[in-house]
Formats: sequence, C-alpha cells, structure tokens
Amino acid sequence: MVNFGVVGYGYWGPNLVRNLFEVPETQVVAVSDMNQERLKLVKSRYPSVETTTDFHQLLNNPKIDAIAIATPVFTHYDLALQALQSGKHVMVEKPMTSTSEQAMRLIDEAASRNLVLMVDHTFVYTGAVRKIKEIADSGQLGEILYYDSTRINLGLFQRDVDVIWDLAVHDLAIMDYILPSTPCAVAATGINHVFGGTENLAYITMFFEENVIAHVNVNWLSPVKVRRTLVGGNKQMIVYDDMEPSEKVKVYDKGITVNSTPDSLYKALVGYRSGDMFAPQLDVSEALKVEIQHFADCIKTGAEPITGGQAGLRVVRILESASLSMKQRGKLVTLADELTLSRGAA
Repeated sequence: MVNFGVVGYGYWGPNLVRNLFEVPETQVVAVSDMNQERLKLVKSRYPSVETTTDFHQLLNNPKIDAIAIATPVFTHYDLALQALQSGKHVMVEKPMTSTSEQAMRLIDEAASRNLVLMVDHTFVYTGAVRKIKEIADSGQLGEILYYDSTRINLGLFQRDVDVIWDLAVHDLAIMDYILPSTPCAVAATGINHVFGGTENLAYITMFFEENVIAHVNVNWLSPVKVRRTLVGGNKQMIVYDDMEPSEKVKVYDKGITVNSTPDSLYKALVGYRSGDMFAPQLDVSEALKVEIQHFADCIKTGAEPITGGQAGLRVVRILESASLSMKQRGKLVTLADELTLSRGAA
C-alpha cells in the first residue's frame, strides 16, 4: 500500500483524492490546503483523512510515502523539492515547473534519492491517446508527416499563466508521447485582449529535424469548445476528437503516393489513395485512475514513469521556447541541445 499526502484541494485536488481512494494499492493519509472551507469539505467526504493548513505536517508524517501536488504552477518547484528532500515520492500537476532549470533540479534531486518523480500529464493515460500511440508505434500510419491540434473554448482565464501554459501543455504532452522525436525549433504568436492579463489565444508551430511539422492552436475566446487532434502519416491518418461521446479515435486509410520514376514526368506527381475508416475500441477507464495505478507500480518497482521528470522537462522547454517566441512576435527559437539529449536519457 502506498500512502499519499495531497497538497491542494481546489479544482484538481478532489479528483486526485477520489481516484487515490479507488485504486486498491493507494490510500490518502492527509490533505493540505490553505483554505479551511476546502478542508472541511475533505473531512465531510473522507472522515478518515487528516487535514491541515501546514504542508510541512505532510512532510514530517512518517506514514506518508508520496506527495501529490495540485497547486498553482509557480508553487510546484518549491513544494516538490521539499517533498523529495523529505524522502517522499512526488506526483506533480502539469506543467511540471515554471522553468527548465527548476525541472532539471527536481530530476537530479529525485535521482540522487532514488525517488519516483512523475508529472500529471493526464491525457497521456486516456484510452484514446494510448491507442493512438499503439497505432503509431506499429507502423500502421507509415512515416508520420504532421501533428495538428486545436484546443479552444470560452474561458477559463488564468491569472498566473497564459493560454499556452494552461491549454497547450496538454497537446505538447500528447505529442511528446506519440511522436518518436522532439522539436528542434519553435515559433509562436499570441495576443492578450484583457488589460493586465496574459495572452488568451496563441498559435504554436514546431519544426523537427525530420520532415515533420506540428501545430497547436489554443484559445480562451472561442464561442465553441473544440478538442481535436490530427496525426497524419503517409499511409494512414488519425482524427482524435475528445468531444465525441464515442468513437473518439478514427483511423482513415487515406494518403498520397509520389511518382518519382522517369516516365512520370508527364504524369501527375502526386496520387491520392482513399480507403476505409475505422474506429478502434478504446479503454474507457478513467485516465487519472490509470495514471495513479502506474505511479504506484513505479514506486514499487523503481521504474521510470511514462510521464516522468524527463517528459516533464521536454514539455517545459517547449513551453519556454514558445513563450519567448511569442514575446518576439513569432521569431523562430531553437531549442537547446539538451532537449534532444533528455529524450535519450528517459
């Protein structure tokens, strides 16, 4: 049994606590939050759970093996570092940290203490994304050509992060999981329409060493909610629509063929292939429950989580580069060499 302490009982904390109780290998010992009303809610729902406004009580509790952090981004580094230094395994909400330097510091601290550090990239653990990964790894899509994602809705405006750090982090985590390589350069544009606020819509384009391109559109000012991703290969293509109640993933047997033989000079250079569409059966288990089970297994075995520190670092680096590019009105920003190296170390 892995005993947890949960920090933060605002938006995501209740989901964490509920799923920690539902996974047989985990249980919640204590919850910490600065808001007394939220702690009263914890007590009313889970009478056995200890509550406190002092995070350090969780760190000093010998019963607690792991800390789950569900607090604002700017607090992640300090809370996670203290937890690791106290000998606790850590699961931290996305994005992992505010800077790549902070992310690397947490990775080093966890490694030096032989502790598991995991980032809550929840979408990676959905049945839909895991199925896409399986299809991509099988070679069914052929050579992957592009990744294109739209994640837009009306609100919720965040005070501490812009729309890239709030919404695009999901798509970057999914992309990092599915694609076999990482971007080498990023260009981003965005705009803020609220005085004193952060960018509320943005467009991110990512370039790879291979002949691959990725694009992410995020927006807090859309009249409709859209969660759609396209993964295009030269053999097959995938449409992932998270708003669909069923058949969230559809695989299209469509693509192109390029004629490069001498006798094709007077013929069409590009041919089109259009076949059937099929929707694979998906695991409908709640993603967060699957993720918590995976975290518990990694603690028991010492294995590196699918969304471990290195995955979190890669995503933070892209977020940093996109923010820098956006401040320079879309100037191309080359990612540091360490980005590629981190994938090899994962």
